[in-house]
Amino acid sequence: MMLTPRAFAGFVLIASAIVLGSALMSQYWGGLAPCELCLLQRWPWAAAILVALVAVIAGSRPALPWVALVLALVFALGVAFAFYHVGVEQKWFAGPSACTAGGGGAMTLEEMKRQILGTAPVLCDRVQWSLFGVSLAGWNLLASLGMAGVCAGVFGRTRRPVSREAATA
Repeated sequence: MMLTPRAFAGFVLIASAIVLGSALMSQYWGGLAPCELCLLQRWPWAAAILVALVAVIAGSRPALPWVALVLALVFALGVAFAFYHVGVEQKWFAGPSACTAGGGGAMTLEEMKRQILGTAPVLCDRVQWSLFGVSLAGWNLLASLGMAGVCAGVFGRTRRPVSREAATA
């Protein structure tokens, strides 16, 4: 069975809409307020929806490898964002100063007030919710890895190899 651009893009569109929709539902109906890094991790999914939507509408067979490559790169960026967030949660990396708990260090009441007011309401280095011991950032990392792998696999399978005659010309 030959993979069509519309089928591939439709799969990516549906998968991305489910992931992004789940994040939005957990925020608006589940009451989980996102941190700064959570919001950053949503952008690759939104970009994937846009690319996939354009590919579904266009549906050109020769463009399939390039659509897959662009989507693989988008999801690779999502992997990087999610890995960074997991690292911040696990204290492997220092997070953004605006959304991580500082070590304190305030000496006066005025410094303490400035420190409290400068902190985001949801801290990036605190896990708000987990399933089987994996945080939402961890699940996003797994989903992004899976989608990057699928897209890279489609790119590798559908791109045309350069013929030896064309390479020597």
